[in-house]
Amino acid sequence: MLTAVVGINWGDEGKGRMVDLLSEEQDIVVRYQGGNNAGHTVINDRGEFILNLLPSGILRPEITNVMGCGMVIDIEHLCKEIGRLREKGIVISPENLKISERAVICMPYHVMQDCLEEERLGDAKFGSTRRGIAPVYGDKYLKKALRMGDLFQPEALRERLPSILDWKNLTLTEVYHAEGCTVEKIMDWLKTYGEPLMPYVCNAGTFLTEALKNGKRVMFEAQLGALRDIDFGIYPYTSSSYTIASYAPIGAGIPGRQLDKTVGIMKAYSTCVGEGPFTAEMFGEEAEALRQAGGEYGAATGRPRRVGGFDVVASKYGVRVQGATELAVTKLDVLSYLKEIPVCVSYDVDGKTVTEFPYGRDLTIAKPNYVTLKGWNCDISGCKTLEELPKEAVEYVRFLEKAVECPVKYISVGAERDAIIVL
Repeated sequence: MLTAVVGINWGDEGKGRMVDLLSEEQDIVVRYQGGNNAGHTVINDRGEFILNLLPSGILRPEITNVMGCGMVIDIEHLCKEIGRLREKGIVISPENLKISERAVICMPYHVMQDCLEEERLGDAKFGSTRRGIAPVYGDKYLKKALRMGDLFQPEALRERLPSILDWKNLTLTEVYHAEGCTVEKIMDWLKTYGEPLMPYVCNAGTFLTEALKNGKRVMFEAQLGALRDIDFGIYPYTSSSYTIASYAPIGAGIPGRQLDKTVGIMKAYSTCVGEGPFTAEMFGEEAEALRQAGGEYGAATGRPRRVGGFDVVASKYGVRVQGATELAVTKLDVLSYLKEIPVCVSYDVDGKTVTEFPYGRDLTIAKPNYVTLKGWNCDISGCKTLEELPKEAVEYVRFLEKAVECPVKYISVGAERDAIIVL
């Protein structure tokens, strides 16, 4: 059984808490793309955890976690993330964490290049998290990247590194007028942070293939959402990887397998971190009230998230490109302070009403068309069943379900692991 848990919108939909919940029924959880440029926040009986690179299943000791070949891994960040979890009593060993030998290493010069480029762009910046993600994916496809398996061949790595650095330093020194990197410093960095991770590195594709032969249940965990996908998102304001579910088996290392189920995660309202078109965005006091109610600050960056009403146009598109078979609506409880709830049901583009997600210029000039639904204006965080929810809350969920044309299976009414209603 292969299940993908993916974001329907711009990211930050609450995938981490859903993976943590749903992993109870799984044997293996796999991160299949991205790096430490986003965070999954999980709250359970052991405390609050922010995970940037590690799969969210790492918080369950019985789960095996895999970091797939589609990921880009900042090994310094990963070592420190593992250290923080161990300080909180989380056991991490080669038995419950596997790292693909084909996963690409995000190097210090990728982070430098990312920061320098955002500074160069100034007001035209893409809203990068400055974690080196675009440069490292660029180098991957230019075939100038280093991979986790290279750590086992230090002599070959040392032979290859000078030509890579000669090329990279041209960009750093001649384009950005910054200091270049030396072979010795990079080799020291690889040794310091690479050696502790070597016991975890393996052929993840073989491991997963054998696990599936033995009837193991595998869940794929995505980072960000459909609208940040490099092909299907709001390009160029996207991530540099494939966030859609169909890439999950590829990024995990088992490209010949097909998904059995795709759980799409979407908030009961809209949020967005970073630059780019965000049609349903709210501003002023209305936005600040929603941001405060939802605690909308990025888990990886701490940046205030842009917020808005639920966007039917964007969400219906996200459901389609993700191939979602069922949905989880998160943070429904956040809307409890509202007597009336705005929902964006279509866009206005040059005076025309649009219900299909636009492309290019049309998306940048689109304006939201709202309907207003009645709020429930009471605390729902203690509700455990659909029957316990106020009828207005049920009607709101049913409206979203019908609008995006996909059944809702889960309703989150709080951040805790058990604050969930299963339909």
